[in-house]
Amino acid sequence: MRKMKGSGSYLKNQVRKNLAKATFCFFLFCLIIAAVAFSLVFAWTSVILDFAGLLISLAPLGAFYYYLRKYRIYKGGWAGEQKVSKLLSRSLSDEYLLLNDIHLRNSSGDIDHIVLGPSGVFVLETKNWNGEITCHGDVWQRAGKPNFKSSPSFQVKRNASKIKHIIDSSPSLNLARTCVEGIVVFTNHHANLHLNSPTVPILKLPQLANHITSQKSALVFTQLQLEEMAKEILKQKS
Repeated sequence: MRKMKGSGSYLKNQVRKNLAKATFCFFLFCLIIAAVAFSLVFAWTSVILDFAGLLISLAPLGAFYYYLRKYRIYKGGWAGEQKVSKLLSRSLSDEYLLLNDIHLRNSSGDIDHIVLGPSGVFVLETKNWNGEITCHGDVWQRAGKPNFKSSPSFQVKRNASKIKHIIDSSPSLNLARTCVEGIVVFTNHHANLHLNSPTVPILKLPQLANHITSQKSALVFTQLQLEEMAKEILKQKS
């Protein structure tokens, strides 16, 4: 499998940014606590001011936990995407192209992976969740977690529709019946899936490569067409 240059690094950047913010907030918290401790020892300020300093220290402490939580979420997502990229790279031939972490202009969120192959285009939504996970149609639930505000299957269908529109509306490609399939992929082997009439394929990571290679399409794309598709998609990056 060939990885196209120009793929993004959204999650990687988010991991670094949130770790840096968490570190700064923790440093600021420690600095305020140290200042209050010194003032108590040397009686530089009144008790009221020292108490106010302790209250002020709660703000950077709260921010520290907030950014630390975001760091862990993004780190887990990034780790999941790395697993998918590595598996596809060693499992698929050079007939296939891989785009990672694509953020389109005027679009919220990123597209984890796009695989372009002779039998079609596959848009992947990667989840590194564990535990009991239920999907009924486009409605998802996760044990011990609040109800999902967004549906992974609905999200991947929306992203697949965007990619299909980019490809089919390109004058240079002159295509109108591109097969673009959305797939939700779970990378955590501790995920226990309960599926009831899902609207898209929902796969565990070991199933992914075989699913892609087994798909058949009435329209078989050439390597030149696949490369042009990838270029058209990368043009739409933010």
